Amino acid sequence: MTMKITEHRFAPSGGIPNHPELPALVVADAFEYASSGDIQARFHANRWSGTWVWTVFDYHHFHPDAHEALGVVSGHATLHLGGPEGETVLVRAGDLLLLPAGTGKKRQVSSEDFQVVGAYPPGQADVTTLRGDDGGDDIRDTIRAVPLPETDPLGEDEALLARWR
Repeated sequence: MTMKITEHRFAPSGGIPNHPELPALVVADAFEYASSGDIQARFHANRWSGTWVWTVFDYHHFHPDAHEALGVVSGHATLHLGGPEGETVLVRAGDLLLLPAGTGKKRQVSSEDFQVVGAYPPGQADVTTLRGDDGGDDIRDTIRAVPLPETDPLGEDEALLARWR
């Protein structure tokens, strides 16, 4: 199966800093018929941890101290990425989002069965979640300092991380 990867870059928006250099990546059809346990196992096999299974908050938020992988287990949703002036993306079961630190996200609308698995690179699982202007002026320095992951969350010959290097 060939993955379709799209890149999204965002300027700061509505107090959401977004990453100053790295794009958010949306990978269509990254997982084929995967359960939450399957996706968690794949993330763990590639050394991404701190996994959780739930949904995406319905308000703009970001993590200043961690990159994040979101694997869509079931359903579909329209997510708003990049803060209020960002853009919307439609995601469905089998898709993956790889979001650099600082990237804003918000669930706008979703099917009742929409569920994702979240994970973080080694050393970044103890994440801070902030809304809008919670970060203060020095937050972009914090975001810039978050180390790049050593492994691709999918383990796919580093095709995703090559876009961050």
